[in-house]
Amino acid sequence: MARIFSFRSKGKYYVESSSTMTEDKEKSSGEGHRVSTHEEGVNLPADPDAHRTDEEKAEIDRKLVRRLDFMLIPWLCLLYLLAFLDRTNIGNAKIAGVQTDLKLSDGQYSASLSIFFVSYAVFEPITNIMLKKFRPSIFIPIIMVLWGASMVGMGFCYNWSGLMAARWFLGLAEAGLFPGVNYYLSCWYKRSEFGIRAAIFFSAAALSGSFGGLLAAAIENMNGIGNRPGWAWIFILEGLLTVVIGFVSFWMVHDFPDEAKFLSEDDRARVVRRLKLDRQASAEHETFQMTYLYQSLRDWKMWLGMVIYMGCDMPLYAFSLFLPAIIKSLGWNTSTVRSQLMSVPPYAAAAVFTVAIGYVADRTRQRGLCNIFVSVIGVAGFAMLLASNSPAVQYAGVFLGALGIYPCISNTVTWMANNIEGVYKRGVVLGFVIGWGNLSGIISSNIYANHKTGHAIVMAFLAVFLFGGSVLMTMLLRVENGKRLRGERDHLVEGLDEKQIDRLGDMRPDFYYTT
Repeated sequence: MARIFSFRSKGKYYVESSSTMTEDKEKSSGEGHRVSTHEEGVNLPADPDAHRTDEEKAEIDRKLVRRLDFMLIPWLCLLYLLAFLDRTNIGNAKIAGVQTDLKLSDGQYSASLSIFFVSYAVFEPITNIMLKKFRPSIFIPIIMVLWGASMVGMGFCYNWSGLMAARWFLGLAEAGLFPGVNYYLSCWYKRSEFGIRAAIFFSAAALSGSFGGLLAAAIENMNGIGNRPGWAWIFILEGLLTVVIGFVSFWMVHDFPDEAKFLSEDDRARVVRRLKLDRQASAEHETFQMTYLYQSLRDWKMWLGMVIYMGCDMPLYAFSLFLPAIIKSLGWNTSTVRSQLMSVPPYAAAAVFTVAIGYVADRTRQRGLCNIFVSVIGVAGFAMLLASNSPAVQYAGVFLGALGIYPCISNTVTWMANNIEGVYKRGVVLGFVIGWGNLSGIISSNIYANHKTGHAIVMAFLAVFLFGGSVLMTMLLRVENGKRLRGERDHLVEGLDEKQIDRLGDMRPDFYYTT
């Protein structure tokens, strides 16, 4: 069979084989992928459904996606719920007395929050490379056991130095999960399917806020058992839970599509085929080369993506770390337990809204507009916290703040993954974007000495970096798509063979960005 590939000349798409060339109708979907109306038979596995009708193929594909969802998403959500619970439960421990018992000054407490983000951000960019090299079924369980052990260690800290050391190793071990899982999921699903899955995965962070408040309220009742205070039991029990789940994950976390053991040979071929036909290099084996790092560093989308992600990630950590204290300051509460419990509803609302925005963004393929709309809600929420002294109005502002932050995390990560082509390049870009966003957690750890100042800084990040960055990214991507539609980038493939064109990734003239 002749090898077939497509290219564009003067705004039209062509299919070329060894003996024929036919014009193919141009088609643009608006999603970040190469556009072609024909099936390109380059290195595709044999189609196990070649003898079936289109209706039968569609039904098999729906069942396959449902099976992938069942096998991948629930367990990964549980892992991230535990990760976010473990990194933010120090906020619950604070109002349970950790700062008083360890005799920490405000500066020392803030430093213990900040040091997590230093190790987290430093090691995050390389974790996707390690995930690809060591396989998800090995890498993810190992880092879970390590961060669970660090969390248990926090329960046996007797001074500031011990707490700092435990938080450092917690950040180091957790660094691989969030970017790793987002990269991992982008290697399983088509671009038009990834957003809602990433949103469901990240909604576990919001659920951890609800779950964390309830769990902390219950664990605090163990105060004094084993001569350990209630805050220590929060760290110990939640850390032990993570260690147990980490060991179970050796059997529950699966490898990449071409090696996944839970798939039959036919299903494995189907997954690889649907990824390749979606024009994803994630269906191919690549070996890491420094070229992928250089390509990432030269890509303006990565740098602007870092700005946008910083605009939602700093507010995320500020909100998560200080929400129990913010609610306690409203003056409604007579007990620490009630403060913990009142932090539950805003998180629950944010979890639902995150999934809803993920669904809308997948259907409309307007991820930039979703970011812009949601960020406005967040700005409004923190404006209410700043402008009013009424506890009712401020609590409503807490809800809007949560709704304006959480959906943008998963939507921004999906937006970046949609617009970066190449297995390792996508992994490197996501590592830098997410790593830089988490480095801004250092800022979030130090802005709430005064609540009004903290609210103002969070609102500024949402307005300038998230809203402004999303507007700029959307405009620039639309301008670039227009140039590609008009054929102004066709010169990039002149004189190149098929493999050379393929190596261009998202720089190919027929790759259209998600706006």
